[in-house]
Formats: sequence, C-alpha cells, structure tokens
Amino acid sequence: MDAVYEINLAKTEFREAYNTGDLERLLRVYADAFTDMSVGIPSFFGGEARQVLRSRLAKLFLNYRAKLVISIIDIQVLGATAYDYGWHDMTLTPKADGEPVRTRQRYFELWKKDAEGRWRIALYIDNMDLPPSMPDQEFVMPQTIQQEVMWA
Repeated sequence: MDAVYEINLAKTEFREAYNTGDLERLLRVYADAFTDMSVGIPSFFGGEARQVLRSRLAKLFLNYRAKLVISIIDIQVLGATAYDYGWHDMTLTPKADGEPVRTRQRYFELWKKDAEGRWRIALYIDNMDLPPSMPDQEFVMPQTIQQEVMWA
C-alpha cells in the first residue's frame, strides 16, 4: 500500500477517534513513545507523553463531544519517516450546559513506521492558527513577547 494513502488512513482514524470520543482508538495512532509539543502545555517525551495525552483526552471526552475537521496541506514521505502538516478545526460541545467552543490549530506531525510497519505519530506540534494576512503587514516578533519563566 502507498505510504501517503496509509497516513491518510491513519489521519482518518485520528479524526474518527475524536469524533466518537474513543480514547484507545486515538492513542493507537501515536507511537508508544512520542514527543508532544501541543500548544498551551509543557513538552512531554516518550512514555510521559502518552500518559499525559491519555489523561488530557479522558477529561476532554468526559466533558465534551468533539467534532474534528482536518485539512491536510501536504504529506511528504522520506523512507520510513514522513511528515504532514495542515489545520485541525475542532468544535467542542459541552455535555453539560454551555456554548460550543471552536478552535483552529496549525499542526505538524512526524510519522515513523513501528515494528509491524504501521505509520504512527512520533512527534506532534501545534499552535493556534491566525487569520490570513498580507505579507507586508507588521507582525509581532514572538521572541519579544515576555513570557513568565517557571524555571531558572
């Protein structure tokens, strides 16, 4: 089977796992040991990443119904490694009272084949998407934004 097709299938599993609230299905898309650089949380590596992701998703699926729409910009395969990037557009509807919350994140995923030859996410990075802009617009330099440093 073509690698791009296999990764597209894995992304379908990723989407459907969110849309059905199936934690175990979603975790199967990730490598046993991966790196998680999700927006708004510290980075986690290896087994810790899986443990933290499991905890975060369990709380999410307990409290919300998710509707994920994925827009893949590109998938590039480089042997037993590949990457894809695009947007994750998520609507979270509270299971209790409350208004739905919609987010749109830019993402990058590094994929690697596991021992059985299945594609798994080895590195996940995302950040909040911003509205389109003209290239000559003035932008904030992220390096100049003061951030509270918790370690020193």
